Amino acid sequence: MGKIESDSIANDFLQGLLKGDRAKCSALAHEYLAQNPSIKDLYEKVFRVALYDVGKLWENNKITVATEHMATAITEGILNELFEQIISTDRTNKKVVLACVEGEKHQVGIKMVADMFEMKGWESFFLGSGIPTGELIRFIRQTEPHVVAISLSIYFNYANLVKMVEAIRAEFPEILLLVGGQAFTRITNNELEKTPKLVMLSDLNMLEQFIDTLNRK
Repeated sequence: MGKIESDSIANDFLQGLLKGDRAKCSALAHEYLAQNPSIKDLYEKVFRVALYDVGKLWENNKITVATEHMATAITEGILNELFEQIISTDRTNKKVVLACVEGEKHQVGIKMVADMFEMKGWESFFLGSGIPTGELIRFIRQTEPHVVAISLSIYFNYANLVKMVEAIRAEFPEILLLVGGQAFTRITNNELEKTPKLVMLSDLNMLEQFIDTLNRK
């Protein structure tokens, strides 16, 4: 499927989200997979593109918070529909814990990241939103994952992310941290770039390469 078709479906998906038409959005997702059987491409070229546009509309007061929540809920529902196609039978012995930054409620992006790890054979512990840093640290201690992934969608929560990363790094100096999310498109002075053993990824293509590299170790 070429770029034009992907852009067209992404726009149609966006319009379906804004109208609250879950059936249309689900049909578009399955139509895309029928032409291009790549869950990663669907996530990257349709879901991520549409949700970033939803986020921009909300930030510019073009849509209400209710519409924004509806759009993310529809997308998350479709992710759940596709889950059976995601689980890899070729499992690794690696584990990842995934969560949103403390105080944030936007968990669709990090759910797609969790699905990417599952497709690559990892055991993913998807904690979603609303996890206090102390509870996240306690869970990391219990599960002993190879990677901890944290999502930042809202620019104003960047300070919370910095505190969260510092707290995790203080407890687990050797654990590999992965961060990303829409908010990083607006951050110009990112102090996290100096954090040791922290990887910042901007899209699912980079994530796939990152996981493949870890799987070869």
